[in-house]
Amino acid sequence: MSEQKNIILIGFMGCGKTTCGKWIAENKPFDFIDTDQYIVDKEGRSINEIFDCDGEPYFRKLETMVLKELLESENTRQKVFSVGGGLPITNENRPLLKQLGYVVYLRTSIDELVKRLNQDTQRPLLAGGNVRDKIVRLMEQRKDIYEQVADKIIDTDGKDIKHIYEEITGDKWTKY
Repeated sequence: MSEQKNIILIGFMGCGKTTCGKWIAENKPFDFIDTDQYIVDKEGRSINEIFDCDGEPYFRKLETMVLKELLESENTRQKVFSVGGGLPITNENRPLLKQLGYVVYLRTSIDELVKRLNQDTQRPLLAGGNVRDKIVRLMEQRKDIYEQVADKIIDTDGKDIKHIYEEITGDKWTKY
């Protein structure tokens, strides 16, 4: 992976995109951008509020707008991006992700996702009902898309962030 290329972390909610992205930014000369947080800051309201007031289609349009904004920005080198779990499902977003950088799918097992997300109340697509069933249903819709858009697929279960970083970059981890 080129030193100048951005790293784009994709995958299901709870797979570790934000945790991994922040860690890379703290330990390497990368800046971190979370597209969900970018949207929250820009809209001045939470993702739950956006979903409640304007619905999922509106949120998906915001995700596309964010990608386009980031691509037009003069300052998009040496960044690590964590993108929302549903962002790659929009057809228009897939080539935009590829233009933005090196796309890495952090693949996590259903069992691990259930452990991580079972008590989460901040994710509108998991609200109410059986969390495992919702994760399984959404993963069935998204898995192939994640795999198709990814330049690299990393299975995350049982791996620490240093190991994941080494798999992303192909470099042995050393603090800069």
